[in-house]
Amino acid sequence: MFALIGPTASGKSDLAIKLAKKLNYEILSLDSLSIYKEIDIASAKPRKEELNKIKHYGVNEIYPNEHFDVTKFIEIYQKIPHKNIIIVGGTSFYLKAMIDGISQMPKISEEIRKEAKKLNYEFLKKIDHLYASKISSNDTYRIQKGIEIYLATKMPPTKYFELNPPKPLLPQIPIFEIEIDRKILKERIKIRTKKMFENGLIDEVAYLEKKYRDRRLPSLKAIGIKEVLDYFNGKYNKEKLFEKIVTNTSRLAKRQQTFNKTQFKNKISAPKEKLEEIILSKINP
Repeated sequence: MFALIGPTASGKSDLAIKLAKKLNYEILSLDSLSIYKEIDIASAKPRKEELNKIKHYGVNEIYPNEHFDVTKFIEIYQKIPHKNIIIVGGTSFYLKAMIDGISQMPKISEEIRKEAKKLNYEFLKKIDHLYASKISSNDTYRIQKGIEIYLATKMPPTKYFELNPPKPLLPQIPIFEIEIDRKILKERIKIRTKKMFENGLIDEVAYLEKKYRDRRLPSLKAIGIKEVLDYFNGKYNKEKLFEKIVTNTSRLAKRQQTFNKTQFKNKISAPKEKLEEIILSKINP
């Protein structure tokens, strides 16, 4: 088992599929958008023929209106019957969480989830000032989680995490990173975005909006989808829409590169052209 990381549009999926064929491995995708069924173009997930050739876990697992967080990836990983897998994806936060471990979460009912959404950061500060001080007042995900824990356990999140410390879920596996110049990456992002338009990105988003009728869904706030929804509102023309997706994707890629640099100290980094040879020399099938 090993991990392949890198920023969006750096060629991770293509390299992972190539390596999986040579090593007779399967793939666990750590992509927060490919996990959704029906989001095919915006997620730039592998083509159906590639998914049929190589078994992929973490792709097409849930519908866009279903609840999802890092624990879903953990559940998927724990169900894989063997360890001959390549863990690949741009959402390196999930890889970090699986290596470092996360605390066992309490059971959160739909009623508690709905109740938590009615509350806010100020409420969180009242019940657990220490926990609230460690997160941004705009971090809606962690605010919601902290309130959910409190409502489910009647304990402040800080106390709950003290009693339920994180447990590592992955061994210390080799981590390989695609190294790529930002100017080259920007061009790759432009090419990929152009291909998404040609493949029917706008029609895909129109279908998702018509079917689910809720723009507040986390899946519909992803880059490539939220900009098209703004386009539907008349905020951009098509040329500006293209530029906006490229800009926001480039910013995401920069954040991903920074995260990978700071969070994975012992990774091996190399350009994609050289990384395949390095991985094959270090991984014995």
